[in-house]
Amino acid sequence: MRTALLQSSGHPGSVAENLTVLDEAAGRAAAAGAVLLTAPEMFLTGYAIGDAVGRLAEPADGASAAAIAAIATRHGLAIAYGYPERDGDTVHNSAQLISADGTRLANYRKTHLFGPFERDHFTPGERQLVQAEVNGLTVGLLICYDVEFPENVRAHALAGTDLLLVPTAQMHPYQFVAESMIPVRAFENQMYVAYVNRVGREGEFEFVGLSVLAGPDGVARARAGRAGQLVFADADPAFLAASREANPYLRDRRPGLYGSLV
Repeated sequence: MRTALLQSSGHPGSVAENLTVLDEAAGRAAAAGAVLLTAPEMFLTGYAIGDAVGRLAEPADGASAAAIAAIATRHGLAIAYGYPERDGDTVHNSAQLISADGTRLANYRKTHLFGPFERDHFTPGERQLVQAEVNGLTVGLLICYDVEFPENVRAHALAGTDLLLVPTAQMHPYQFVAESMIPVRAFENQMYVAYVNRVGREGEFEFVGLSVLAGPDGVARARAGRAGQLVFADADPAFLAASREANPYLRDRRPGLYGSLV
């Protein structure tokens, strides 16, 4: 399954301009044969937008979700994107997956908030495991800091996630997560992991790019640099099945020993 990773910070504070960026990227991705496009954390609005988070937050089925469904349908590919989700008086840092026919497949609320900015503006989600099917693969969703907790990724592995999408806003000096941790997460859990970052400076944050799609062998299938970029890689179900057969990590677990972890 050809997957496109959109490394971009778009236009912080402008939903309309970010929808235009997404539309253009979806056209390029579809032309390159991709069936799935993933955009970064908070792509719809921008990340470092202060109190505008609350003002720009939308429900999961809001106007922007409808606009992105139209983009997905027009270009014939699924789209995952980050956005601030309004649920009554509550705002979540969320990621939504929309199918190539415009159906809303999955919506995930970030469960592990990072730093004072996120804790001041968002309420953490309470559902760890969100999955959907895209082109015969089981696709899961996490957001940024969530993937740094091995329990989250292992829960996806045990639930059969084949491709884990991680819209992220990874900032300096934590680039080792993209460089080292993501390939290890993919290897130890026998799945593909697509880690899709913002880039450049926004307010007090400097986003490092380095988006990557890592395979179950721990090898990066595609890796972006430090600038805005659209990169492509394939998630191969046959290779995944062979890797899972050869790698015994999940079979050799001894859950009875792990009770103290929780």
